[in-house]
Amino acid sequence: MPTPRNSRWRVRQPLLLGLALLAGALLGANPFRPSDQNPDLTARGYLKFKEILSYVDRDYVDSVNAEELSDYAISRMLERLDPHSVFIPAKQQQQASSFLQSDYDGIGVEFNLFRDTVTVVAPLSEGPAEQAGLQPGDRILAVNGQRVSGVRMTTEQMFGKLRGPRGTSVLLQLMRRGMARPINVQVTRNRIPNASVDVAYMVDNQTGYIKVSRFASGTYDEFKAALGDLRRQGLTRLVLDLRGNPGGYLDRATKMADEFIGGTKKIVYTDGKGDQYDTQTFSRVAGEFEEGSLVVLVDEGSASAAEVLAGALQDHDRAVLVGRRTFGKGLVQQPIALNDGSELRLTIARYYTPSGRSIQKSYRGGLREYEKDLQNRLRHGELFHADSIHFADSLKFRTAHGRTVYGGGGIMPDLFVPRDTSATSAYYTRLQSNNLVREYALTYYQEHKEELEGLRFEQFNQSFRVSDAQLLQLAAQAARNGVPQDAPGLRRSTPLLRTQIKALIARSAYGKSAYFQVLNQDDVEMQQALKAVQEPTNPVMLGLLEK
Repeated sequence: MPTPRNSRWRVRQPLLLGLALLAGALLGANPFRPSDQNPDLTARGYLKFKEILSYVDRDYVDSVNAEELSDYAISRMLERLDPHSVFIPAKQQQQASSFLQSDYDGIGVEFNLFRDTVTVVAPLSEGPAEQAGLQPGDRILAVNGQRVSGVRMTTEQMFGKLRGPRGTSVLLQLMRRGMARPINVQVTRNRIPNASVDVAYMVDNQTGYIKVSRFASGTYDEFKAALGDLRRQGLTRLVLDLRGNPGGYLDRATKMADEFIGGTKKIVYTDGKGDQYDTQTFSRVAGEFEEGSLVVLVDEGSASAAEVLAGALQDHDRAVLVGRRTFGKGLVQQPIALNDGSELRLTIARYYTPSGRSIQKSYRGGLREYEKDLQNRLRHGELFHADSIHFADSLKFRTAHGRTVYGGGGIMPDLFVPRDTSATSAYYTRLQSNNLVREYALTYYQEHKEELEGLRFEQFNQSFRVSDAQLLQLAAQAARNGVPQDAPGLRRSTPLLRTQIKALIARSAYGKSAYFQVLNQDDVEMQQALKAVQEPTNPVMLGLLEK
């Protein structure tokens, strides 16, 4: 017999009273304050949402999770504001924040998933995994007795099993090449550096290269150390690679800009509602590299703090920008910690370059259209032809020395380099998506480990070449794993595959720096950057050097 509504109300009344008291305590700790501009509308909206959520929780025909519903409603509400105001639930907050940290607790191993098997690509130098004896090519079968091989383990799930508080141990069951049975290795977790300066090396006796992948808490210190080391090796000109850098902490980017910009000059300013969030940031210290040729590599993956840095260097005519138009993320988010451990990242201002350009691209079409922007650039030909990009005269600005630059979203480079798709094919994409190129390179390293260890990287780099026979081996191995052979596709992608395989072998044998050095030798954008910084025959670089 159904329970009468008034009986249900008597049962729930103490519960709802308790919830009301709890809500009152939370509101007392963080009081609801209506907007000064629209106090009545804000208060009415707040009460309406509270009332509807209560009705849904109490009377909806099925049981509901009120917290999940409110999280969903908040996320959809923020989408109406702009693409970068976001709500991060408590259970996702730690993972979201880890992107900005320069270290973590774990075992220190780079791994990949080959056909549902977790395989060690490389243990980090001097980390717990290396000290415990893990080797490239080791297959991880189980973690603390729980099977992880052949069970569709995701990368995030594997991170969760390998990371943990320093001082704790993790037992790994490994299958190693040449051994008939699995072995057990116990690894004690420790603090692991999570570098944001991926690599720094000398291209020649004067030219240095530094790649910064994001602006995390330790990025500036890492950059200073890398730049100082290259200076001691004779650096007088620099290629700074910001391709694919999605941003991060703004102050790390502005401090880096200060290393290149002399005197007291504006680096960036922000403009928000009223003047509460209006700021101006200037160069103020004697930088490490305020003179000398500087080229900055950017592309459609360079965003936010990376764009602030690139825009400041361009506006002050301090560097030549090479590549393609940047992403166009110029909104400032303030992180606001909420009582339940979740976080609101609310847009409070916009970034502007020293010349007055707004970095943020338009989002008038809504979130879905905004997320299609890079696809639209590809469809309209912008990634391949500079003349497909049109700017209105109203978006024209001048650099410190009178060069014309444009606003309207993103930073347009001084030297455009189209995306190189000459060697890509559908076959190459299938090989990569199935991790078959990485697997082939790792297997080659294991089979030739002693031979490779007898070579210095310079010898390997000069003499090693991936043969046609090896590419046919790759194709045959791929066919056995469900990727049909495609002779035209293989032929088209041969140069790219040769470079990829060589770089991946170098990664296992000689480390991350060797990997980037091999890749950069055949990278079209990198070659254009080196040409600009080493042989400054283009008018932009000549003008900067004459200054």
